[in-house]
Amino acid sequence: MTAVAPAAGRRPPIHWRRWIGVSIPYLLLAPGLIWLFVFFIYPSIEMLRISLSSGSLDTGYSLTFSTDAYVTALQKFPHQFGNSILYSALATTFTFLIGFPVAYTVAFKGGRYKNLLLFLVIAPFFTSFLIRTISWKVLLGDEGPLLSFLKHVVHVVPDGFSILGSPVAVVAGLTYNFLPFMILPLYVALEKIDPRLIEASQDLYATNWGAFRRVTLPLALPGVFAGSMLTFIPAMGDYVNATLLGNPQTQMIGNVIQSRFLVLNDYPVAAALSFILMVGILVLVVTYARALGTEQLTG
Repeated sequence: MTAVAPAAGRRPPIHWRRWIGVSIPYLLLAPGLIWLFVFFIYPSIEMLRISLSSGSLDTGYSLTFSTDAYVTALQKFPHQFGNSILYSALATTFTFLIGFPVAYTVAFKGGRYKNLLLFLVIAPFFTSFLIRTISWKVLLGDEGPLLSFLKHVVHVVPDGFSILGSPVAVVAGLTYNFLPFMILPLYVALEKIDPRLIEASQDLYATNWGAFRRVTLPLALPGVFAGSMLTFIPAMGDYVNATLLGNPQTQMIGNVIQSRFLVLNDYPVAAALSFILMVGILVLVVTYARALGTEQLTG
């Protein structure tokens, strides 16, 4: 008896369709997973190996599982770790205080100018991060437009007053450079809020402040969390602002890592500092997420 060939265009068996349906998401994820493995996971493993190794750049490093690099990192640089946490937290706070009114205005009052306002928010990204920081060095200089006006025109500060080389200059640079990272997530979260919810709260005799505190702010918390993370994490590892706007006493842990890697070639201590920073940020992020209650909001 001759077998009948399947008709043209016949659908594959159901088990093949099921396998294809299950496999497609993983195939779509494959490029991203490969990228993460090659440029993040594998380098992190190598960094961990170097942090537990002994030797030098000339003689090579051998894995000895020595923790001397971690002891050195924790004992010699507590001041820089403290600066990183303090300056990053202040910059995150200031970006929120500045960015929330901006995002609120764009989301609820922007109207037909909404796209223009969003363009103005991201316009600084068209300029190099380094150039933006140098511009702040010029702006905050002793004879720059700000202090020159305060010293020689309105005479509200003495001639010897200086902002450059101070924590104020470093925090100001961090706040300016990372402000768009706070505004954009806040805008996305606020733009999703149905205005009828705010109107309903006002119909129930809520004041403007009460409606904001009980409706707007809770619904915007996912944006607050995302903006805080996008600001705090890169600010913790930043070293450009502290180098150009600060002094040796305002150095952050990023400056130490950069110096240990590229100047002193002390790879084990630099790798240990990097891992301590990663773990510290992870702990802070988890603690912040639990305190903010984002698990319930996203769940």
